Amino acid sequence: MAFISVFDVIGPNMVGPSSSHTAGAAVIGALAHKMLAPPLTRVEFTLYGSFAKTYRGHGTDRALLGGVMGFSPEDLRIRDSFAIAQERGVEYRFSCNETETEIHPNTVDVRLENAGGQVMTIRGESLGGGKVRITRINGVEVDFTGEYSAVIVVQQDRPGVVAHITKAISDRGVNIAFMRLFRDEKGQTAYTIVESDQRLPQDIARVLRENPNIHDVMLVQP
Repeated sequence: MAFISVFDVIGPNMVGPSSSHTAGAAVIGALAHKMLAPPLTRVEFTLYGSFAKTYRGHGTDRALLGGVMGFSPEDLRIRDSFAIAQERGVEYRFSCNETETEIHPNTVDVRLENAGGQVMTIRGESLGGGKVRITRINGVEVDFTGEYSAVIVVQQDRPGVVAHITKAISDRGVNIAFMRLFRDEKGQTAYTIVESDQRLPQDIARVLRENPNIHDVMLVQP
């Protein structure tokens, strides 16, 4: 029998009327915010399913935009995220895809661009109760929730890279909770996602980048 906590029933602290459409949207945006080096200059959101149908009335648009600017679900600035984005010089656009239906109903694609010209795309799903899942990064299918401290490694799919990642983490006394490797083709770009039971040290990104087959490292702390 599954245990249900009182927090699962009541839901998360949040600004807005819906844990799925507001809190979850803010969490997806906040995870995207942690994956791209600041400052953010442009963001585009493509909404699917019920997100596309109700995003204005439920504040999904404000929550997503606030999230990519680093606001948590309970941050009152979410109410003013349009104005704050304008003040910060962040261009934003929302569009709806109502033709792709074989997809989770609370799904959004987020395309972000920073001042250095770096572009990142992620796909997120809001699962209810403020919980989310990231299912794509730059077109590669992945699976992580952001509930644990995580390091996301973008690498060339070569022998020895995974061993380098695990050694760098274990040398710092960090216990790995989950570790998964995602790739489209052998020998091409791959993503290793390591989630830990404790907060990852800030220098882990620098150490991981010492391997020439590692292209980028994103540290996502909850």
